[in-house]
Amino acid sequence: MDTTHSPWQPPLIWRAALLLARALVGLLARLEVTGDVPADLRRGPLVLAANHISPFDPLVMAAACQTRGIAPRIMATAGLFRAPVLGAAMRRAGHIRVDRGTSAVHRALDNAATAVAAGSVILIYPEGRIGLDPGMWPERGKTGAARLALACNAPVIPVAQWGSHEVLPYQAPRGMLRGIVRSLWRRPVIRVHFGTPVDLGESTAAIPGAARRATGRIIDALTDTLAPLRPDEPDLPRHVDPGRPTDPSRTHRRSES
Repeated sequence: MDTTHSPWQPPLIWRAALLLARALVGLLARLEVTGDVPADLRRGPLVLAANHISPFDPLVMAAACQTRGIAPRIMATAGLFRAPVLGAAMRRAGHIRVDRGTSAVHRALDNAATAVAAGSVILIYPEGRIGLDPGMWPERGKTGAARLALACNAPVIPVAQWGSHEVLPYQAPRGMLRGIVRSLWRRPVIRVHFGTPVDLGESTAAIPGAARRATGRIIDALTDTLAPLRPDEPDLPRHVDPGRPTDPSRTHRRSES
């Protein structure tokens, strides 16, 4: 891949939003960011693969990336882009719409590949949803993140987070006000760690099964990166959200290769 071109430049609206996200997260929680991204990757091309545990995650990830000088373009559900004000802001900031459950969902991967080829950092949740694993560990992933990285020959860095589920409930906006008031009072700790690049194995998505095997490696790396952030909660989280369903059908089994 040719990386000698000028990388994508985040627009002012997104740089301002990153600063705002950091301020909002700092108001509601104590953010602890560890690990880093190599300086030569901070402007892309790069894929950041994050675990997804709460509706508050996008703000947390934006704040964490801001501390590391990264302005990622986020792959986000189409519903956010349909919101009157937020949608326009997200389009202007360069984020990528994902029409889940429709025939247009593949367009998102094409758009993301174009963005990576242009030197962007893409933030993606490889689980494809807020995870419903009973222990809140990363669940079996979708292949989008792996296919994107393999198609563009871009490195993947796992970004694990823990604690955002204590700020906003799974059913937000239902219960959101109560969660915000509780967080203003308690200010829970949210930990984010940028891990080491994932070895995806095969160099191309054209190899049969490569995307699925690479997805397993990404989820393995996310699990390993998350474990030190929750040392006292190895099995179940201390904070229990009564409105959060569980779905063990997508529990991740560690890759053997």
